[in-house]
Amino acid sequence: MKLELHHQNLRIHEQIQRKANRLPKQYCIQFPGTAGQYKILREDHVWICCFWTLYILQKIQSNLIAIFTLINNNQVMKNFRGYKQSKLPKSDETISQTDPGTSCGEYLRRYWHPVALTAEVSTTPLQIRILGEDLVIFKTTENKIGLVHKNCPHRRASLVYGKCEKKGIRCCYHGWLFAPDGEILETPGEDPNSKSAAKLRKTFKLGAYPVFEFNGLVFTYMGPPENTPEFPHYDAFDTPEITKRPYRIEYNCNWIQVLDAIMDPVHTSFLHVQSSGIQFSKGFAEVGELEFFERGVQYLGCNTRRVDDHVWVRVNELILPNFTQAGSAFAADGTKTRYFGRSSFTRWVVPVDDNHCIALAWGNFGERGDPIEYNSKEGCERIEAGEIMDRPWEERQLRPGDAEAVEGMGSITAHKGEHLMPTDYGIMIYRRRIRKLIKSLKEGKEPPQPQHKKGDIIKTNGQDTVLRIPKRNIDDRKFIKSVGSAVIKMQFNFENLPLKERDKSIINNLSEMEKSGLF
Repeated sequence: MKLELHHQNLRIHEQIQRKANRLPKQYCIQFPGTAGQYKILREDHVWICCFWTLYILQKIQSNLIAIFTLINNNQVMKNFRGYKQSKLPKSDETISQTDPGTSCGEYLRRYWHPVALTAEVSTTPLQIRILGEDLVIFKTTENKIGLVHKNCPHRRASLVYGKCEKKGIRCCYHGWLFAPDGEILETPGEDPNSKSAAKLRKTFKLGAYPVFEFNGLVFTYMGPPENTPEFPHYDAFDTPEITKRPYRIEYNCNWIQVLDAIMDPVHTSFLHVQSSGIQFSKGFAEVGELEFFERGVQYLGCNTRRVDDHVWVRVNELILPNFTQAGSAFAADGTKTRYFGRSSFTRWVVPVDDNHCIALAWGNFGERGDPIEYNSKEGCERIEAGEIMDRPWEERQLRPGDAEAVEGMGSITAHKGEHLMPTDYGIMIYRRRIRKLIKSLKEGKEPPQPQHKKGDIIKTNGQDTVLRIPKRNIDDRKFIKSVGSAVIKMQFNFENLPLKERDKSIINNLSEMEKSGLF
């Protein structure tokens, strides 16, 4: 009888032990012997089970199993954390708020920005919103472009109903006439000899901004007039064998959400291939090896992929505050040799207000850009966001593009709730730099312009290079990353050359690197 009970006792011990082994480590389980105390500690709960005889131990075996089940269930319930995370984290107001008087708004107002397509501007006034300001852009009958505050300073009537004339725009309400620079030319309803009207015309101006029309885009500078910088000239303006098409894309979200994507090379592998099907090319599916470069106000995200016997180096580019370029969208897929192909777009991401922004850009088509067959409105939309913009909801949900991804975060994303990873390093460093530049501006130091000195042509690095480099008997991930680094650093070495000479030198060196196999 004693022996039989002993064996039963061992079996119960084994059952309890098996249950205990499944418990998380924070439970403390003691098995003293046939008589003694069983103690289960779980955070603030303590169960103490005293078993003084083997008989009692056998009787409550089923109860112990129930206790273990309860513990497991409690642990599962604790994994649901919706209640504790129901409060929405805050946004980063320092970089997301751009209205007049805000820190980031002041920073952005130190630069030239595109605000409209030339094709949109006519003798019919157009109301636009930029950096939280309501404006009217128009063209006089002499083809001079004006950009002014929306409301007439007389009685606040909207100038979108104004009439464009030879010298400017005339308010519909009382006929006041304003020049493109805001000068009050006429106040016709007032006595010609009125001293108050004469004084107003002499001392007051309608709010207006300088404009510069270039290659189908209209740019403006909205900062302090005494700090007006030189209009920046990027090398991408003059890339040979490229046809440019101006385009405009509207986003219903904060500008930072759209800007982030250019410093996020990984998203192309998932959003544009694995999640939505192939929106550009199959080669984008490979995540590749990442490397980020910070060079003054220029930021580069280099993604180097292996596609069979080829190594594809694709470089995304951001020049602060909002100039962006990338490799091609459709010309490269990693399967054919390509030397220093240039960006699919040359683009600025401009805040409309805190909840909206626009991408104003040129699509680049030709031998060194994207295929000429994409030179259309729909082609530019696909280059910009992976899909056309005007689609039914069902299609957008099934095949989301960049617009769905960034707008789905909300009009202003909860930056404080992000969990940034090493692959987000490019986003981290450019945001950090903007914050520093904003802080310096508050302290009285003007932010740097893209050009180092007056008259400089700004050299850019957004590109695609595909080299035929079969695998070697070494760690291929490390090897292709070294290829990407070598390509980028070689580009930097030729940065000070004139544009045509620079491009030729880069292309020749890439060819030699491919032939020699030396990187």
